[in-house]
Amino acid sequence: MSAVNAPSPGGWREWLMSDRPQSRRQAALGRAYGGWRTFSRNRLAMLGLAIVIALLLVALFANQLAPYSPYIGDLRTTRLLPPSAAHWFGTDDQGRDILSRIIHGSRITLFVVVLVAILAAPIGLVVGTVAGYSGGLIDAALMRITDIFLAFPRLILALAFVAALGPGIENAVIAIAITSWPPYARIARAETLTIRQADYIAAVQLMGASPWRIVLRHIMPLCVSSVIVRVTLDMAGIILTAAGLGFLGLGAQPPTPEWGAMIANGRLYVLDQWWVAAAPGAAIFLVSLAFNLLGDGLRDALDPKGVK
Repeated sequence: MSAVNAPSPGGWREWLMSDRPQSRRQAALGRAYGGWRTFSRNRLAMLGLAIVIALLLVALFANQLAPYSPYIGDLRTTRLLPPSAAHWFGTDDQGRDILSRIIHGSRITLFVVVLVAILAAPIGLVVGTVAGYSGGLIDAALMRITDIFLAFPRLILALAFVAALGPGIENAVIAIAITSWPPYARIARAETLTIRQADYIAAVQLMGASPWRIVLRHIMPLCVSSVIVRVTLDMAGIILTAAGLGFLGLGAQPPTPEWGAMIANGRLYVLDQWWVAAAPGAAIFLVSLAFNLLGDGLRDALDPKGVK
């Protein structure tokens, strides 16, 4: 950054919030700063962010945080023990520490969420922007395919794909990703229908840019923020879908400490040994709530009208 464009000492905030940025970098940093100010004023969004960061740290340091092995228990001495100082969340029917299994299960939850987002969001973004910019027959064909996927409940459609692919966490991720992209395509198409009428798109067309270049370089980046917000809000549904597949035995297979499978294992003891199912259920609820709060905050922060 040149000395001319650099802010004076103590003037970083004024430099970031300038109405007349002197460079693209200053403009980008200013938008990011304004978005963060809007986001940080939302206490519930900050709470959701804190829980998500805690989930990331727990998953990263699971081996150090888990007090016991998530796979090995003692049927003779530690089977179905209630919560205590030795086992904070109690033990399951195999004598395994539930807290340790929940801590290690956070890795599987993040694995599913991240992979589904990486697979589904780009597919929906490409389909939506291509359909919105192309129009005509291409738009009609892509949107009818999208409508077919939207016509089925996500869990039911995921069950069909997992049944075809076979049980397992990898196949569950693929099935959830296949069923998750249509809403992103709808959002991207709606954004593209508005953007393609802008004057700068007409200018780019007059300069001879190809349709693919216009879509990839000029339209798609403007649709990313809306898709990111929708992905964040959908992460709770992704977690619930993965837990549902695990509950039905089509997701992660035993003895993998997946939260949905843990609830399925605890349903046999829900009346007397309630903690076996309650602990993983509470973990799913807390993480799903955190992603919803985070998504609401991002929606406000990434809204150009809401950034101040």
